Amino acid sequence: MDNNEQVLSRLREDILLRGLSKGILETYTLNVRIFLTYCNRPVDELDVEDIRKFLQYLIHEKKSLPGTVNTYSAAIRFLFAVTLNRTLNYLQIPRQKRRKAFPEVLTREEISTIMTGCENIKHKAMLMVVYSSGLRVSEAAALKVQHIDSKNMRVFVECGKGGKDRFTLLSETCLHVLREYWKAYRPQHPEGWLFLGYKVTPITPAGIKDAFNRAVKRTNITKDVSVHTLRHSFATHLLEDGATLLQIKELLGHSNIQSTTIYLHLTNTTSGVKSPLDHSPTKERTSDASHG
Repeated sequence: MDNNEQVLSRLREDILLRGLSKGILETYTLNVRIFLTYCNRPVDELDVEDIRKFLQYLIHEKKSLPGTVNTYSAAIRFLFAVTLNRTLNYLQIPRQKRRKAFPEVLTREEISTIMTGCENIKHKAMLMVVYSSGLRVSEAAALKVQHIDSKNMRVFVECGKGGKDRFTLLSETCLHVLREYWKAYRPQHPEGWLFLGYKVTPITPAGIKDAFNRAVKRTNITKDVSVHTLRHSFATHLLEDGATLLQIKELLGHSNIQSTTIYLHLTNTTSGVKSPLDHSPTKERTSDASHG
């Protein structure tokens, strides 16, 4: 291939032919462009050593997080394996080990405070549907009027992560707020988008994130949270209320149950449970000794 633009064009074509998401298309294209610019040599001359040097540059000079480095690595692997049709020794391009930190979760009281802090009914409706239905922000931005099934009290998620459709919960409280929003804004769009941004275009994920950040600033919440925290909170609260992991897996649209099991670690597992020490004779002997 003659130049970087031809390579990138072929890369985009390969991604589209595989039906991968728009997010992957944009991320892989950007990451490969940065890699090729860094190498500054004809792509046909690049090899494993170039990849290793670039990844070391990300780690040591750019101080990139493991997840970021792994995303670049995945894009470059795709470039070589698919677009360039070249075999690499992947043992020489290891993935960064990531520390598995538990995501932050908001309490129900904090959720209520955020909803109260929304600037207007539109922001409240957007954030409430994210939390009450456990949506990804991109899924909330892509909602259409016909996706709100008030008859069966469910929300249809069209082409979620991995290109999968699913149904999730529709809260009665959220439905009431959505109806208030509809009366106030009367969103009109030929394709039926539920939430509109500027110039009668669909709201963007960035627009929903901004509404969340503005609402949080009006509260006293000091936790490191994002709009995605609402989805984590939805799953955690469902588990605390007695929903099964399999139910939550389907509602969230996880492809693997392992992704859902993290919420076992986020629930308040100590609530209503006493230590076995408090049910043993040891407790009585300790009490007697304290009076000796």
